[in-house]
Amino acid sequence: MVSVNNFHGNNCLDSRRKSHTMDAKSNRFSFLGVKWAPLSIPIHRRVETLSMFHYWYMFLLGCVSSFFLVTYLAISRYYIILLIFATYIYLDRHTPERGGRRSQWFRKLAVFRYLAEYFPMKLHKTVDLDPNKTYLGGFHPHGIMATGLFIHFGTEGTYFSELFPGITSHVLTLGGWFNFPLIRDYIMLTGICSVSRPSVDFLLTQPGHMTCIAVGGAKESLLSRPGVHKLYLQNRKGFIKRAVTAGACLVPIYSFGETNMYNQADNPEGSLLKQFQDLATKYFGFAPPLFHGRGFFNYSFGLLPHRVKVDTVVGKPIETVKTANPSQECIDSLHKQYVDGLLQLFEDNKTKFGIDQKVHLTLL
Repeated sequence: MVSVNNFHGNNCLDSRRKSHTMDAKSNRFSFLGVKWAPLSIPIHRRVETLSMFHYWYMFLLGCVSSFFLVTYLAISRYYIILLIFATYIYLDRHTPERGGRRSQWFRKLAVFRYLAEYFPMKLHKTVDLDPNKTYLGGFHPHGIMATGLFIHFGTEGTYFSELFPGITSHVLTLGGWFNFPLIRDYIMLTGICSVSRPSVDFLLTQPGHMTCIAVGGAKESLLSRPGVHKLYLQNRKGFIKRAVTAGACLVPIYSFGETNMYNQADNPEGSLLKQFQDLATKYFGFAPPLFHGRGFFNYSFGLLPHRVKVDTVVGKPIETVKTANPSQECIDSLHKQYVDGLLQLFEDNKTKFGIDQKVHLTLL
């Protein structure tokens, strides 16, 4: 397995991160049951936290802020600006399904590098990817906010382009994001596109492109808890069919540490919380998990993720034969190959990243 460290000589950087982490932990103090951050935090860690807040804000409050902006414009004398926004979004409505508006310059901004170093987060590969082929990557697990999916494949925070030269990555998300002014253009600059069928079919016709999807979807975020390795995959076969139809290679991806970023309230089957979450997922396309992490100045509670090491491994591609109308037997066979490949990827790497040998991946 090859890590991005081989390309950038980040071993020294790792040592620096480790020493800073130890210094920070040694200076922690508790008051009223809360573990507070010391005042003597190195400036680069403060910058990393601000970068993380930027992502957290965009993910959780970006659409809310956009909604209030639209509401204000609608009831103010500046309504003409809203009309301009609406006209622009209408005329540009097909762009999220035609590859977006990806900017490599934007993806290389320092904010994304600091975002990856916050955890820290690393991307590893097992084999090279051929730029003459097309790839559909399945990202597992979703986690609370699919943070690893965005950082690795929506930015150059972990140097994707240098680890996989000649490959252009895209992250797919719900189409609703592209109805909000400003937010839509921001995420398209990172290479994010709509997860709609036309969008997937378009990207899978582009040689050298890798389209990444969180296969478990929003429902899987409800399973996200530290030390839990459960995925919704047994009945997820739509992405297999799209790959076969386009003749794209399937690539299993597992992010070790993704579920350790946040703690989440228990939601046992039959509980009111679970019923509410299931309804929200069914009708709105996203699940509202009740979670907490850390804050700006404490390590006990807040909405920022914990600083936990995250290692994401890109597995070996599974070849497909382009078939316009694949049979269910064909889809089931490839789905089994994909599942076996993902399970093997997990087993081959789990002990390297702190998971006990006795722990196995559970598929639902």
